[in-house]
Amino acid sequence: MISGDFMLFPQLNESRWLFSLDGIWNFTLGGEAFDENAPKSIIKKSEKIYVPASYNDQKADARFRDHYGWVYYQTAFALPAISNARIMLRFGAVTHACRVYLNGEEIAEHTGGFLPFEVEITDLLNAGENLLTVAVCNIIDSTTLPVGNEIKQSMFGSGLPHFESVKATKIKPRNYPNFDFFNYSGIHRSVCIYTTPKEHIDDVTVTTEINGDSAAVTVKTDVENASVVIFDAEKNEVACGKSGEALTITNVHLWQPGKAYLYTAKITYKNDCYTQKFGVRSVEVKGDKFLINGAPFYFKGFGKHEDSETNGRGINEVLNIKDLSLMKWIGANSFRTSHYPYSEEMLSLCDEEGIVVIAETPAVGLGKESYGKLGNAHKKVVEDMISRDKNHPSIVMWSLANEPYTEEDCAYDYFMPLYNLAHKTDPQSRPVTVVVCNNDYTKDKTAVAMDVICINRYYGWYIFGGDLDAAKQAMTAEMNYFSKYGKPLIITEYGADTISGMHSAVPGMFSEEYQVEYYKCINSVLDSFEFVIGEHAWNFADFQTVQGTMRADGNKKGIFTRDRKPKLAAHYFRSRWQNKK
Repeated sequence: MISGDFMLFPQLNESRWLFSLDGIWNFTLGGEAFDENAPKSIIKKSEKIYVPASYNDQKADARFRDHYGWVYYQTAFALPAISNARIMLRFGAVTHACRVYLNGEEIAEHTGGFLPFEVEITDLLNAGENLLTVAVCNIIDSTTLPVGNEIKQSMFGSGLPHFESVKATKIKPRNYPNFDFFNYSGIHRSVCIYTTPKEHIDDVTVTTEINGDSAAVTVKTDVENASVVIFDAEKNEVACGKSGEALTITNVHLWQPGKAYLYTAKITYKNDCYTQKFGVRSVEVKGDKFLINGAPFYFKGFGKHEDSETNGRGINEVLNIKDLSLMKWIGANSFRTSHYPYSEEMLSLCDEEGIVVIAETPAVGLGKESYGKLGNAHKKVVEDMISRDKNHPSIVMWSLANEPYTEEDCAYDYFMPLYNLAHKTDPQSRPVTVVVCNNDYTKDKTAVAMDVICINRYYGWYIFGGDLDAAKQAMTAEMNYFSKYGKPLIITEYGADTISGMHSAVPGMFSEEYQVEYYKCINSVLDSFEFVIGEHAWNFADFQTVQGTMRADGNKKGIFTRDRKPKLAAHYFRSRWQNKK
């Protein structure tokens, strides 16, 4: 029932209409089991909820915050008379699984909470008002991405001891995330209806090749003989021809980190047209260097989350603007979409602002047992993520997973087909990695097989907490080990929980001073190894997690607070990054 694999970002232009369904919807909580009758009529006992956003924090009610199972969204809409057009219903992201009903009839199902899906509704609409219902399930387990823990224990929660009182206690069903961020759920990104002509463009792929001061640009489409006109940033025509042809741009402006330059390709096919922005730049791993446009690039930035008060994981474009502004203020040039694909709006903003992105799948928390249970889910999300995001010049590398089990041959056998798939799927064949965090890095089977070694490491916090001398020794030993592989390495996570406003004359754990001394210690090691080509502090900002004895109102490793106030470490990194090339 869902439309094909290609999903261009919807746009309003001379051949396409675009109608937003964002706003206040009716909403009701369901149970663990799906209610077949709930989506087929008007919800009688409903509350108001805003779309797009997580539903968990929109009400001062634990039933919403801690919900387990299905929920039901509903809204009514009417469209103006539209003739000779294909009408599409599109969801930017619904977390984690959903069923979509139009006027009581099921029209789509989708699994996967961080990528878009759409369905044609041309012949399904009523002449007047239409009732749209979306049933959403937030249940996670060993077969989902991200992974839930089925042994009744969250990643940082407490296990269940075998006391007689515990055995006699009945606990209500709940999710146990095997990942360290809150399991926010709901309709997280925009819902829209858009139109195209019956004969239309479904897919656009832009590839570029730099030849001195010029560039060859090829714009491929899923239709034959589409016309292509390329405009520069000042809207001057610089090339034209047919889809599939190599078109030459002379005196080309390259897309550079921190200095973005975007061209626009206007593609016309019969009565349809679509505009696609793109950048001209090259990405290459050569020896132990990461090259952008032939020049070594050093990643300065963060692991990050889509996370904010009230919105939860829902798209927040005001905060996106603010976050990129703070990145420029601090001197950062990059971030990783930890631990799932981010919104298309954020990636387009990075294209415009010259921020470099490592794009990651939602494969976080994979244990050894997951490899036999996920089936094609991981493969599909790799394909769908790359299909959606292939034209973003800001994306320079794909991450297949975060902190999976990688200490046996089964891990290598699992990830190498995904590695090959990513290269095959990506028309630019960008570098591919897996972000690892092993207790014994000498047993790792995947990190060194990737194009770039990416590691998460917490010496001085989870290991040798409070002992920075020991942390420095351990970090040095690990860097000495990885140096023998002749590949570039990024430390994609390192950090220390820090309570904003907590200060200590003698730096101690959780104080702002300790966070600074921690980073000074680890960075002194990173600076002594030339194959280290990046540092991503964990995390950009404090974020919400599941409740547990190791988390006080969330993860406090942010360089900024959750409401984007700088901690002492922000000023340390600002000084470091503004002077580090």
